Amino acid sequence: MNRDEAFDLLKKYNKDPFHIQHAITVEAVMKWFADDQGFADEAEHWGIVGLLHDIDFELYPDQHCLKAPELLRDGGVSEDIIRSVVSHGYGITVDVKPEHHMEKVLFACDELTGLIWAAALMRPSKSTKDMELKSLKKKYKSKGFAAGCSREVIAQGADMLGWELDELLQKTLSAMQNCEDEINEKTAEANQLK
Repeated sequence: MNRDEAFDLLKKYNKDPFHIQHAITVEAVMKWFADDQGFADEAEHWGIVGLLHDIDFELYPDQHCLKAPELLRDGGVSEDIIRSVVSHGYGITVDVKPEHHMEKVLFACDELTGLIWAAALMRPSKSTKDMELKSLKKKYKSKGFAAGCSREVIAQGADMLGWELDELLQKTLSAMQNCEDEINEKTAEANQLK
């Protein structure tokens, strides 16, 4: 499956601009991590997993990661991508544990990208580019801020990767800073195509 096919499949089940932006964000962050973690030759694959990871969330929020295999199989998605997508719901809705490094990265950074975007929107610049780790950590520690972004899942993801929390926060922030223009451009294109 190539990126265009994956994006068409995503749009079949997701219309909300917020969900589309989140999918594009996680796609870009996953590709950045593939390069950063020595998997550059798999970057496209990592990106497709990121793009499709919440395919069932908009229509089936109560069956998140449970409905995804059916939707993905109907779209002709390979079993390795399906397994990776489902694994990000580990301990929440499914018992498919992230095993591949890519799956652990997805588990760790999915919630965190949402928290970082929320923090960026509070800034005068509305951007991640001028955000520092110190500022992100303050928002992370504020339980009332972006309360829907599970700190427990983020911390568990850092543990899975064998990283200190600060390392995960910094790497994900760096990924979003490096990819922000691309994310905004692809999101704008997606909104025009509706």
